[in-house]
Amino acid sequence: MFGFKRKEFRLKTDEELIGLYKSNRNDLCIAILYERYAHLVLGTAMKYLKNSQDAEDVSMNLFEKLPLKILEHEIAYFKGWLYRVVKNDCFMILRKKNRITSEITDSMEMTNDDMPGLQIEDQLQVLEAILPTLKEDQRICVELFYIKDMSYQQISEHLNISILAVKSAIQNGKRNLKIRLETHSAFTNENE
Repeated sequence: MFGFKRKEFRLKTDEELIGLYKSNRNDLCIAILYERYAHLVLGTAMKYLKNSQDAEDVSMNLFEKLPLKILEHEIAYFKGWLYRVVKNDCFMILRKKNRITSEITDSMEMTNDDMPGLQIEDQLQVLEAILPTLKEDQRICVELFYIKDMSYQQISEHLNISILAVKSAIQNGKRNLKIRLETHSAFTNENE
């Protein structure tokens, strides 16, 4: 009987499994999603982290938290949503290693797909090389916000400037970084 039910569940779409899990908390739904996507989650984590232990940790943590995440979020397209969650988890690990996070490039609407030949380490090196070219107030605010993970209020107090000045410096810094990154040869598409 259990084998029949499993076979029946395997025929369901991801969205049907999510709806079923939300309605009656059937763990078989999570097991099927795990079967479908465990290899993709691990592969994505390896792509960003370049470390098998970290990638395995991210994968296991994600699937442990998946039931709760499914209940908390409205998920229209599971595969895309799952990819975004894995990517964000990977960037949290990179952030813990005091690296510049993707929040800068994400907020500038640049993705790995926009930079096909570059690995994440190369992207971060280019970003770190370009960061010092910003005006000093912009550079300091961007570093404190994205690298040191300080809030607007903390930066305001630390630099003894208004919160409005902090927000402005961060926004202008991101815009100027985007302009510099777009003109940097490593971030341009080879086909252009």
